[in-house]
Amino acid sequence: MLTSVDRLLFVRQVPIFKELRDDFLVRLASVMDELSFPSNYTIFRQGEEGRSLYIVISGKVKAHLGNRKLAEFVQGESFGEMAVFDSQPRSASATTLEVTECLELTQEQLYDAIEETPEIAVNIIGILSRRIRELNQSLNVIGVKN
Repeated sequence: MLTSVDRLLFVRQVPIFKELRDDFLVRLASVMDELSFPSNYTIFRQGEEGRSLYIVISGKVKAHLGNRKLAEFVQGESFGEMAVFDSQPRSASATTLEVTECLELTQEQLYDAIEETPEIAVNIIGILSRRIRELNQSLNVIGVKN
């Protein structure tokens, strides 16, 4: 478990929270739950309702469709954002690759944070756009091979 100071220092380094005020980050960090998952644990499954996003404190998580790995998330990276924003079922599953600690930010907490500090939404959009570009690039590489 992170102390309050360690949690603030960690959250300050997370890309979705970059360049946000410390007083805001202190409040946000204090409301997030810290969760522990064993290795090979499915945090959520494709098709489930998504009401939280997660930030990896330690460990590794893979996003996948069945046995096909889509992405891997490590310390400081977030996952599960899409379902929180569009209220659609999860588009993929997320499973730990090793013992993993995460912070959980609920949809309600995120919306409250965005209302107070809209830069969070801009940061998340930037991260999601980068992931789409990377996925498109990997699909283009696969398409060239076929």
